[in-house]
Amino acid sequence: MNKTHPQRNGDVTTFASTESFSGERGRCHPCGARTGCTQRHLCISAVVLLVLGAALASGLALALLPRAPANRFCTAPNNRTGFLCDDRVTCVPASWVCDSISNCRNGEDEQEQLCGDLPHSLPGFLVFYCSDRRSWVYADQRCNGMNDCGDCSDETWSLAACPPCGQDWWSCSPVHFQFCSCVPRRLCRDGVQHCLGWSDEFVCTA
Repeated sequence: MNKTHPQRNGDVTTFASTESFSGERGRCHPCGARTGCTQRHLCISAVVLLVLGAALASGLALALLPRAPANRFCTAPNNRTGFLCDDRVTCVPASWVCDSISNCRNGEDEQEQLCGDLPHSLPGFLVFYCSDRRSWVYADQRCNGMNDCGDCSDETWSLAACPPCGQDWWSCSPVHFQFCSCVPRRLCRDGVQHCLGWSDEFVCTA
């Protein structure tokens, strides 16, 4: 049976339950004492501080996450048009976007929002429309020496605005469908005709 004992504090008499003490007189049960036990208040304060600390840490973590760049255009290797990843460092070649392989760390180059309705869902800078507007190629396939449009409009059309054949290419009228106005110099003098006038075999040097 619990008993109460009068205690005098100055001129005021108070009563305290023996349940508020554990063994030693005046010591409170940690985190489970009745009203008046200061350790209970300390425990509650500690929990509140932990919750606030966790909320603050979460807020800081979210604030530190990289935000998607407003402009995704970048220049990939070989001076080709590219797609800038969320890390603002990785530049993925245009033709690697929506190829079912994640090249950005978080896979943003393969997201449904970007790849759901090709080519309309792609940013304009990633797309080159062929002379037949129903056909398109990735922007980094324009002026790459290859007949990606099928009618060479990505290589010889005025809208393509391609520079002359580079030092790794030989200028001629190709006989193979895959080339348009240049053939790779690595094919020169390989015993196979690639140019209409055979210049790749008799004139060109690799």
